Amino acid sequence: MRGLTMPHVRFTHLLGFAFLVAVLAASAAHAHHGWAWATDEEFEITGTIQSMRLGNPHGEVTIDVDGEAWVVEVGQPWRNDRVGLSKEILSVGREMTVHGHRSAKEGERLVKAERIVIDGTNYDLYPGRDS
Repeated sequence: MRGLTMPHVRFTHLLGFAFLVAVLAASAAHAHHGWAWATDEEFEITGTIQSMRLGNPHGEVTIDVDGEAWVVEVGQPWRNDRVGLSKEILSVGREMTVHGHRSAKEGERLVKAERIVIDGTNYDLYPGRDS
């Protein structure tokens, strides 16, 4: 590495590392967050809660719909808390209607919930979106 000073070499390596980190962070965020994986059409499904996991990055509830397991993505912990979705509300055996958007992947039984109805009560996870 003739002709290059040590500070120049360090700066070049640091710049390359920063670019790599930025690319990886952007691709990871795009792969998971947002609605890009779901269809644009509104979707509604009703089933019986089989299992539930609340937490980060978002909660998941598995419901039985005519013998098929569907995974419903509910909100992040703060979003669930804001609308009153708790472990007690999402308990096993309760009937749940989900309004949202299903996966665009053929055959995948996955729904991103915008609004949930349990025992006649609406839990509007995304009040700014039409659902």
